[in-house]
Amino acid sequence: MLVLAGSSGRVDTDRARLLAAHGAHALPLQWFGGPGQPPGPWEIPLETFTSVLDHLAKEANFLSIVGVSFGAEAALVTASLDPRVRTVAAFAPSHVTWPGYDPDQRRWAAHWTWQGRPLPFVPIQRPPNPASIDGLSRYLPVYQASLEAASTTTLEQATIRVENIPEVLLVSGGDDQVWPSTDSARAIANRRAAHRLDTRHVHLPEGGHRTILPGERAPDGGHAMARGGNPKSDRVLGAMAWSQLTTALRLNERRH
Repeated sequence: MLVLAGSSGRVDTDRARLLAAHGAHALPLQWFGGPGQPPGPWEIPLETFTSVLDHLAKEANFLSIVGVSFGAEAALVTASLDPRVRTVAAFAPSHVTWPGYDPDQRRWAAHWTWQGRPLPFVPIQRPPNPASIDGLSRYLPVYQASLEAASTTTLEQATIRVENIPEVLLVSGGDDQVWPSTDSARAIANRRAAHRLDTRHVHLPEGGHRTILPGERAPDGGHAMARGGNPKSDRVLGAMAWSQLTTALRLNERRH
């Protein structure tokens, strides 16, 4: 399985280690900021992920992707386009695709490209007075305002075709201050329900953007921002998610 971190750009070795300890062939992938890669999360070829899946498919007959935040977005988009992916576990997910800001070009650019073409995205609308918590930027209102300002056509074009994914597990915290992951999770589940597909959604109102699974260290690094939750609630959410995650990824089966 692929293990994808979010906007921090880090390689999520800790989560991959945990999954590997339970029988998974878990590969943590750096998907930007490395040699030959875009310096930030914009215009990332989805072939970055499908090419790795090519190699994993030679060793496994069950392909899955685990991602958090931007990595969850990447996981859902990739799986919606690559029918080999059986399961996605998306922590703090998005139901639409977003842009990233390229500071060198001073422009917003699509997070993802596919076959050389940028995927449609919801344009970012910045409020005149950005919110903050304890001096840390709170991006939730930015994403909420962007969704509210987007036209019906824009939203439809940017919506991830999650109905193409056989199995989806979603994990969200109601106190996520980065983006509306709980609303996105419900939108994903509703879209899949319209196609008669079940979706697992693990939710804790007090949880934040970063879920901490049993046996994981609290993540550090990344951009300074308000993420919501707290170490206790994020660990509670992780404990709630763990049993669902092991079932979705068939971890217990892989150990035998």
